[in-house]
Amino acid sequence: MERVRAHRIASTKDGRASSAGLALALTATVIWSGNFVIARALHDTVPPVQTAFWRWIIALLAVAPLALPEVRRQWPAIRRHLGFLALAALLGVALFNTLIYQAGRSTSATNMAMIAAASPAMIALFARGGEKLGARRIAGMVIALAGVVTLVGKGSPAAVLRLDLAPGDLWMVAATATFAGYSALLRRRPEEIGGLSFLFMTFALGAAMLAPAYGVSLALQGGFEPGAGTVGPLLYIGIFSSAVAYFTWNKAIALVGATRAGVVYYLQPVCVALLSFAALGEAVGAVQVVCMILIVAGVALGAGSRR
Repeated sequence: MERVRAHRIASTKDGRASSAGLALALTATVIWSGNFVIARALHDTVPPVQTAFWRWIIALLAVAPLALPEVRRQWPAIRRHLGFLALAALLGVALFNTLIYQAGRSTSATNMAMIAAASPAMIALFARGGEKLGARRIAGMVIALAGVVTLVGKGSPAAVLRLDLAPGDLWMVAATATFAGYSALLRRRPEEIGGLSFLFMTFALGAAMLAPAYGVSLALQGGFEPGAGTVGPLLYIGIFSSAVAYFTWNKAIALVGATRAGVVYYLQPVCVALLSFAALGEAVGAVQVVCMILIVAGVALGAGSRR
């Protein structure tokens, strides 16, 4: 009887952790959807490197009050794992978002989200050594990916093979690969480094990596004009897309694993398409709606318990 009761308690705890992890992954995905729209909206006003640099400076200031006490307590562990933190900062902070803002100069927000939807498959590939997929999760990924591919091909999956990629699309492919690498890397985060310490250190290291490129951009391209159209979006991506979304995504991976959280990321193009329609006037037609339904169905199947 005690063994049955213990098993039920453990199952309940696992279920709660699973639900919380998926909710956190969805929260991060929705918040990040605004990042693609902002990348497109700022492409004519703020150079990509400057957008990325100020994003992380704002994020650093946002998390500092909460993170610094933890950083001081965990400093010996941080010093021991500085190489790991630097690699995470390079992939998830310095490269990933800078590449997104570069992509936004020559492709649409919807296109960026479509390409980013390849992340779950890449995450599963990179994390394959530590996480089993299961038939249900594979089926969900295939259904969601079919929806994404059909969406990219405007109703014809075969049309994807004939796509004429813009330079921004290629930049976005590179961004997608770095994000997948970052997400898979999170599973190896040292246990003695807390979530806030990890955020603060990766934000700080990433901003430091971007500083030389920021100086070059200022010298060659000049600065940007501060105003509601630039400062407001920068505050959004610094506070919400960085401090809030990265914390929730990292916590989601800790709870449900990189592969399972990655399946939720398939919802990105759905969110971005709707936001792009509302904010930028990018059209959403019948084909897009059908593909979105496929994506949502695939995520619902693939994000469930492994079988």
